Amino acid sequence: MPETFATASITLDSLSKHFGATRAVDTVSLRVPAGSLVCLLGPSGCGKTTTLRMIGGFEDPTAGRILIGDEEVTTLPPYVRPTAMVFQSYALFPHMSVYDNIAYGLRARRMPRPEIKARVEDALAIMELHGQQRKSPPQLSGGQQQRVALARALVTRPKVLLFDEPLSNLDAQLRVRMRGEIRAVQRRLGITSVYVTHDQEEAFSIADQVAVMNKGHLVQLGTPRELYRQPADRFVAEFVGLSNIVPAELLDSNDAGAVVRVYGQTIRSRRPPRRPGPDTSLVLRPEAMRLEPAGASGVPGHVQTLAFVGPLVRYVVAVQDGTLLTVDQHNPDPDEFFVEGTAVSVQLPAEVPALLS
Repeated sequence: MPETFATASITLDSLSKHFGATRAVDTVSLRVPAGSLVCLLGPSGCGKTTTLRMIGGFEDPTAGRILIGDEEVTTLPPYVRPTAMVFQSYALFPHMSVYDNIAYGLRARRMPRPEIKARVEDALAIMELHGQQRKSPPQLSGGQQQRVALARALVTRPKVLLFDEPLSNLDAQLRVRMRGEIRAVQRRLGITSVYVTHDQEEAFSIADQVAVMNKGHLVQLGTPRELYRQPADRFVAEFVGLSNIVPAELLDSNDAGAVVRVYGQTIRSRRPPRRPGPDTSLVLRPEAMRLEPAGASGVPGHVQTLAFVGPLVRYVVAVQDGTLLTVDQHNPDPDEFFVEGTAVSVQLPAEVPALLS
């Protein structure tokens, strides 16, 4: 198999899909650069899988256009498009061997037998499946079946690779290993990829860019860092990671940033609110705050709960107005835990990346 694939960009131009009165996808425009991996991320029912299926030709758009490179493919059937899909259910033929499963698409294209053999062997090597080719899918582990599904997609040498929640059937540790393998293969081959998931950790760990969807709309497109540090709206702020969203009094705003007052403290923002006004809010990430004993400067409060989450302790603190703030303390000394009911002072950051409005 070649070191890199012929690849192409993907352009969605005002793409919509209606099921009766339901607008599953509503005027989505998106460009996926050639050779990149973009994740469609969002809650169940947000339209991400429908968008993916329209790219692959498994759903017909109600409106809009789909281009792969410079070619419009909006009305082309799946088998004509330069795409391949890796399905959530693997969709392997249980009565066929691994070899025959991988070769199936090539045989359907009536390729010469020597070329089929060469391509299948290349795919087996890429996915580290040598020695498994005579087995049937039920004889394989979940991770091996996923590798077969990916090999079957790659063997046709598509310009675009589509992933429909491919790791949802695997256990947590295997998911982490497989997503690393998928990303490594995608980078090595340079194949344009669109990956659907509802798992933000999965999306952030493999994507060049993440497209957050909600109720059929594309809400924000950006790098994982941009989405986390500069969410476009309250939905993104709450959906991506843990967040504390508190009302803020806007004191000053200009192109260089803004200044707000929260709980009597002044905090700077590196970016002004999109629409300055009385509804400005501040996103306080749990790791941006810290706890000190009561009496220190900060926001007075009481620890309501604490939980050990691997290398950190996660506190929920009730502050003066009754708001509950989540605060993470990393690598804590066991002698410095604040037990439930303890009076504490919440130290707020002096600066935050962005404000909501």
